[in-house]
Amino acid sequence: MANRGGAARRVPENEAAITYVQCDGLAVMKIVKHCHEESCSNMEVAQGALLGLVVENRLEITNCFPFPKHDDTMDEEEYQLDMMRRLRRVNVDHFHVGWYQSADVGNFLSQSLLESQYHYQTSIEESVVVIYDTKKSARGFLTLKAYRLTPQAIAMYKDGDYTPDALRNLKIGYENLFIEVPIVIRNSPLTNIMMSELTEMIPEEEGSKFLDLGTASVLEGQLRSLMERVDELNQEAIKFNRYQQLVVRQQQDKHRWLLKRAQENSARAAKDEPPLPEEDVNKLFKPHPVPPRLNPMIVAGQINTYSQHISQFCSQSLAKLYLTQALQNAKEAKQNN
Repeated sequence: MANRGGAARRVPENEAAITYVQCDGLAVMKIVKHCHEESCSNMEVAQGALLGLVVENRLEITNCFPFPKHDDTMDEEEYQLDMMRRLRRVNVDHFHVGWYQSADVGNFLSQSLLESQYHYQTSIEESVVVIYDTKKSARGFLTLKAYRLTPQAIAMYKDGDYTPDALRNLKIGYENLFIEVPIVIRNSPLTNIMMSELTEMIPEEEGSKFLDLGTASVLEGQLRSLMERVDELNQEAIKFNRYQQLVVRQQQDKHRWLLKRAQENSARAAKDEPPLPEEDVNKLFKPHPVPPRLNPMIVAGQINTYSQHISQFCSQSLAKLYLTQALQNAKEAKQNN
């Protein structure tokens, strides 16, 4: 994912931080349309720019446009500047306030997303990333969430040090990589009137879908994804354990070498011979490179997200089973009578 935050304006650091995001219905519909088109056509991740303005402590998203697909002949930054110039000509909010991306359950958390949001947030202080969950929304639950990097995550990326000691000093883990910003959808009064009229035109449903128990395929997909992430985290743990074993073995070799050198110098001193010249131990035993811990932290965050979704999903399914059992028992009792 390229750095797409360079074409935006710089915001003063003393500007008040936003407390919530207000998104117009038109921008939401554009995001939904783009994400579903990409997921249905070529299963690629949909990404785009968010346009709007900051009003006091509120970030208003009034429009958006998709990023161009990967094309060597097109400059992405020039494309964004051209789009914002054209929107400005027709009196549309053209300030860059963030970007959006489609996701499938909990797979939005990745190193490329962290890096892109870091570039955005360092160039546009109040920028957000809006995540749209295509799978959950397709089942009737509109899922739009806005995220910002925490100060610890920004400091981590600024230092570029992902060793265990650096992460421990920053007190950062997958729990505090992002902070979720509340998002509300705003429609104009005319749009609300039209939606009320459309609601009256839609025939009432019988309510059978509310107790739909055909959830095995969804649960199976989430469990498979969870198993893949657990295997990946296990491989990272094996790598780190191997590194710790190498460090312990090197420390033992270094201790034996120092002990042997001390014995040799003692023997030479007893013979009135000069001691052996001192050598740099670190040159003889070069320290092993510490494996970065950023990827395991991201995988742990993905596992946590999948676990939360599965727990919520199973709780709802279990409640539906109890309701269905009560309805079935009532139906059987009525038939017996």
